[in-house]
Amino acid sequence: MLSPPVQLVRPGVRGALEGMQIPLLGAGRGGASDVGPAHRSAAALRSDASAQTAPLLLPAGRAMATFRLALIQLHISSIKSENVTRACSLIREAATQGAKIVSLPECFNSPYGVKYFPEYAEKIAGESTQKLSEVAKECSIYLIGGSIPEEDAGKLYNTCTVFGPDGTLLAKYRKIHLFDIDVPGKITFQESKTLSPGDSFSTFDTPYCRVGLGICYDMRFAELAQIYTQRGCQLLVYPGAFNLTTGPAHWELLQRGRAVDNQVYVATVSPARDDKASYVAWGHSTVVNPWGEVLAKAGTEETIMYSDIDLKKLAEIRQQIPIFRQKRSDLYAVEMKKP
Repeated sequence: MLSPPVQLVRPGVRGALEGMQIPLLGAGRGGASDVGPAHRSAAALRSDASAQTAPLLLPAGRAMATFRLALIQLHISSIKSENVTRACSLIREAATQGAKIVSLPECFNSPYGVKYFPEYAEKIAGESTQKLSEVAKECSIYLIGGSIPEEDAGKLYNTCTVFGPDGTLLAKYRKIHLFDIDVPGKITFQESKTLSPGDSFSTFDTPYCRVGLGICYDMRFAELAQIYTQRGCQLLVYPGAFNLTTGPAHWELLQRGRAVDNQVYVATVSPARDDKASYVAWGHSTVVNPWGEVLAKAGTEETIMYSDIDLKKLAEIRQQIPIFRQKRSDLYAVEMKKP
């Protein structure tokens, strides 16, 4: 059985971190990178996924069956430095509670909105990611840096970075699907006014499992989750900022769907709700298990939410309902066209 989820917030200790250079590892095309086994063809990956009920991610004996995941539902202000300092404080708090993988929300250092992206954008490595590298090393954790507006070669991206326990940049993911919607009378939003889309997948390995990354609107595209499952991911993390229209309608529904369809854990990390903001986030950061059960769900306030991830539970579900062996690859396929 999983340990009961814990919800906790501590407004945090503030303090400056000493500067250091971020070591880079394997930055790939479009800002993505992968650590671990070499890339193989989509056909080979499909074959692997179909042949096994619970694909091994690391050599036998290395993977750990359980670990604690922490999601930081951060209150975002208009002052970047305050956002970064408070995020680092809460990351430290999560580490003291035994979290091994910690995630921040989408746009953790910036208000969310097309008018803010150019003003708050920075390069990677830059001010915000430098602090993330330092605190990941200080706490010896895997840190998923939510996302920040990134500037690169005159273009802006909504970008997630991941740092290892030694402060190394393990992965960089640029949001593939931009949030361009129009729900008459409720919400119109067009990220593409200022942002460019990424064009690469991104996963990273830990001693516990392989993790796949998406950002917010990416969760609506089932194919992305399927590709990540083919690539051996057992946990998908989506920093996201659904709003008061899409949040109550689809936030939990989409997470449970991605989890059940792929027999993986799914975690979503929202900013805390600020009713005075120009874009009001839904909140309710959530963790769902491969059976589609909600293990932990936050409210709307700033908080640290914990969930103990049990990979034995995942293996049991895949054995009981062996959909990977039963897929009709002779009739259909979802394939990766770029690495």
